[in-house]
Amino acid sequence: MTKRLYKHAKESQVTITELMLPSHSNFSGKIHGGHILNLMDQIAFACASKHSQQYCVTASVNRVDFLNPIEVGELLTLKASVNYTGTTSMVVGLRVESENVRTGEVKHCNSSYFTMVAKDENGNNVKVPGLILDTKEAIRRFSRSIKRQEQAKHRSTEFHSSEFKIENHIDLVKSKNAKVEL
Repeated sequence: MTKRLYKHAKESQVTITELMLPSHSNFSGKIHGGHILNLMDQIAFACASKHSQQYCVTASVNRVDFLNPIEVGELLTLKASVNYTGTTSMVVGLRVESENVRTGEVKHCNSSYFTMVAKDENGNNVKVPGLILDTKEAIRRFSRSIKRQEQAKHRSTEFHSSEFKIENHIDLVKSKNAKVEL
């Protein structure tokens, strides 16, 4: 199979649906978050590998908020799509929904963004095909990923120990449930 310079996101989109079993539940009888994260990582891998035609590894996960509990017996559907391509990395957008098979009710359980990096057989980073942005939604998702990366860079710089300025944060810390003893 020949490698292309650019691909449409729809060419690598992946959807999986799985029945949630009692073995997936935690002590409160809800589906364990770790099981959901494992499924999310698997579908992000599948989507990124399909886009890049390479083995991919997870470099980072941007925020996972569990919005609604998932019950044993529900169908869990995970959808993945490449939202952004860098030189060797891709941001895969994920959406997780559960469906009650008796009522047909569908709940949005979480959304997240996994940064995946393409690797060759020796473990070296490999260039990935770019994205063809052919809709307003595709441009919005690509732009949002760029902004998210810029914000993360700013956060990591601002809070790096050599750059951190306590005077910029002490009042905020004191206003929360913490006791400062300097």
